[in-house]
Amino acid sequence: MVKNRMTQEIFTGLEEKGYRGRIVSVRHIDDLRADIEKRYRQSLFDLEFYQERISVFKYDPYEVLPDVNSVIVVAVPQPQIRVTFNWHEKMVPLIVPPTYLHGEEINKTVEDLLAGILAPIGYTVAYARALPLKLLAGHSGLAKYGKNNICYVSGMGSFHRLSAFYSSLPCEGDSWQGLQMMGRCEKCSACLLNCPAGAITSERFLLRAERCLAFLNEKPGRIPFPDWVDTSWHNCLVGCLHCQKACPENKDFLPWIDQGAEFSEEETAMFLKGTPLDQLPAPTVEKLRKHDMIDLVDILPRNLGVFLKSVH
Repeated sequence: MVKNRMTQEIFTGLEEKGYRGRIVSVRHIDDLRADIEKRYRQSLFDLEFYQERISVFKYDPYEVLPDVNSVIVVAVPQPQIRVTFNWHEKMVPLIVPPTYLHGEEINKTVEDLLAGILAPIGYTVAYARALPLKLLAGHSGLAKYGKNNICYVSGMGSFHRLSAFYSSLPCEGDSWQGLQMMGRCEKCSACLLNCPAGAITSERFLLRAERCLAFLNEKPGRIPFPDWVDTSWHNCLVGCLHCQKACPENKDFLPWIDQGAEFSEEETAMFLKGTPLDQLPAPTVEKLRKHDMIDLVDILPRNLGVFLKSVH
């Protein structure tokens, strides 16, 4: 009874913050690994994408938390962020989609919340880094997949950040289940029709991630875009929102945009030149750090250049 009560207290504590969560047994970490390996054996992953994004997953719960019993997966609503660059006496606002910024801050907030509930009765919690979060969220029942292979959470659409945590709390009422696609996707092809790169197809459910603009524009700035990428397709400073904006499930969340950093013409010019972080002025570095954009510095010369080359 105590354990069931704690599970409910976790869900209540998350929901009071506007979050949602599910708990599954730690034994399902092996199921996640098996699922990924099966897809790899079926050649469903492009090799470059697999090496960069899939092979880095870690299935080592007992190394993180020796007495682990369960995995808690949490969805936190997250808005788009508008970042403004001044260039040739014009203000150029560009969008950063949800999930790119403030990740460590959100993870720490959720971990502290969970620890505050569990620690007083002797259970521990630890951040589970490098798990296949979409797969975990789908199997836990927290999320359903869209035809665009993006996870959708009730009350959040796709505008959320997923996090996972190992816990010593025994898992009762394991919510593990088969993956589900949203019902409305069966008769809807909005995402497929609005993906200019052809990453979403009717031939298979799994995204052709190697053609996804998000995968292509997250690479280091020294790597050029493929010749087949039309510059008119770009719509975000990093990542892509074509399919998410077209999705009916997101219609209530599209206006949710928070204001982020604003950079002067001098700062913008330094970004375009590829000025290394250690050579940027201290106030600029502090601004980047405040808005959690340090990790974007390397891609700015290429990605920002796409939008600013036509600004005169």
